[in-house]
Amino acid sequence: MRSVLLAVHVAREGAPLIAAGFAKVLQDAGIEVRALDTDIAELTEAGATDLVCVPAAPGASEGCELTVVFGGDGTILRAAEVCRGTGTPLLGVNLGHVGFLAEADEEDLDDVARHVIAGGLTVEERLTVDVLVFHDGEVVATNWALNEASVEKASRERMLEVITEIDGRPVSRMGCDGVVCATPTGSTAYNFSAGGPVVWPEVSALLMVPISAHALFARPMVVSPESTLAVEVVGQSSTGILWCDGRRAAELPIGARVEVRRGAEPVRLARVHPASFADRLVRKFELPVAGWRGSAEARRAAGGR
Repeated sequence: MRSVLLAVHVAREGAPLIAAGFAKVLQDAGIEVRALDTDIAELTEAGATDLVCVPAAPGASEGCELTVVFGGDGTILRAAEVCRGTGTPLLGVNLGHVGFLAEADEEDLDDVARHVIAGGLTVEERLTVDVLVFHDGEVVATNWALNEASVEKASRERMLEVITEIDGRPVSRMGCDGVVCATPTGSTAYNFSAGGPVVWPEVSALLMVPISAHALFARPMVVSPESTLAVEVVGQSSTGILWCDGRRAAELPIGARVEVRRGAEPVRLARVHPASFADRLVRKFELPVAGWRGSAEARRAAGGR
């Protein structure tokens, strides 16, 4: 039997009802629908029936052809955690604000359901990062991220003192609020807010962006995907904290070293329609493009603007 997993931001108003209706459409087409144990009570209350409950833990999507996510980018990042190790692609339905990772909006649900039932969705592989934390020469924590691994100051009143490193060579010592090590997918997330460059998702690269740095050289850097980025917490007074996708944290004492490299396992995102990343950028950030005079064919492809 074909199976699809649902991941739902159940605290968002209307999300359980929307997801329950979508589940019914798939079930009527003979597709088994699974739900995370953290979501199933609200989905059942919203009218969903015959859901298969699975633990909200890595591997939850094992045996599923797709995970459909109802929420914003945070819900997609949560779903990426439970899909880790399975290769199951994610398809996001945006019920949040920007929803940059999402493929569709609520009004597109009928079209999404038809494509899911028919099968044959286009799947993109997105680069991730693997993260190691060292202290006194020993690995004390491991993690991963789809968007970014950020080293940040632990105390609001103190700056964090760090040395950044690329491929085993020191680049700059600085006092700062933190350093973001991002993927192209994450270039429109924290990296974007920190003043880093927007990188098209098909470009293989790693990004390092200091946050509010006091240093002679504190520019964003884009390096090879085969490079290793490192951030060492130095100085005498300020400790740090590592955040991966803003969801998973580890304390960084003075002397800690964070190494970031290309992840061994990509995240797979399902697409209903092929779309230009430039169009997605304009739509999600509501960028002003009035007066554009591209070719007639290009204007039609961009929706007539």
